[in-house]
Amino acid sequence: MRVFSGLDSFAAAVGERLGHSDWHTITQEQVNLFAEATGDHQWIHLDTERAASGPFGGTIAHGYLTLSLIPMLGKEIYQVDNLAMGINYGLNKVRFPQPVRVGSRVRATADLTEVTEAAQGAVQAVVRWTIEIEGEDKPACVAETVARLHA
Repeated sequence: MRVFSGLDSFAAAVGERLGHSDWHTITQEQVNLFAEATGDHQWIHLDTERAASGPFGGTIAHGYLTLSLIPMLGKEIYQVDNLAMGINYGLNKVRFPQPVRVGSRVRATADLTEVTEAAQGAVQAVVRWTIEIEGEDKPACVAETVARLHA
């Protein structure tokens, strides 16, 4: 866990790798709950029998489920102290190069690519996230998140 004392020390880390999270196993229960929350009930995520003979050899996590793990995994990588709040401002780019089979382990790597001044005294930070799958060459997800941080 990398801890920054505030926005100045965080901004000084632009261009650096912030670190890696621990490995986390993707479970069928997670996938099922995500399907319920989003209404995405496609068989490649939920039907274990059909998916076993499908293109991925088993059920896979939703791409957006993989993306949604960033806040949880990010808490294991870094924190910025002395903030009033941080808000999600959006995404610049998201790709899902490799599906995540249920039972696989994933982890995140975070790279701080940009910190700029923003409206209302905030700082805008862009972090490039790579969600790796243990034992796979291609990542599950590569995403650039944009956050507004207020001291």
